[in-house]
Amino acid sequence: MRHAKFIARTVLVQNNNVEEACRVLNRILGKEEIYDQFRRTRYYEKPFQTRRRINFERCKSIYNEDMNRKIQFVLRKNRVEPFPGCN
Repeated sequence: MRHAKFIARTVLVQNNNVEEACRVLNRILGKEEIYDQFRRTRYYEKPFQTRRRINFERCKSIYNEDMNRKIQFVLRKNRVEPFPGCN
């Protein structure tokens, strides 16, 4: 059964299953990058490490966007046959 949409990071405990509710909460916090932000602010991050991390995140997002675009292009259904009659 899917969990109901959360309101302000509230998780419902169903059938006294606290472990499952903790898993759902951890997944929500992970998707919102709350844990990553906590880990970053736990210790001082030197300016060169900040620059390195930000540049890495930019490169990663550009790469992911490009790969997603290429995958969507390959998975298109209504594209023209590049080599007609070769099947």
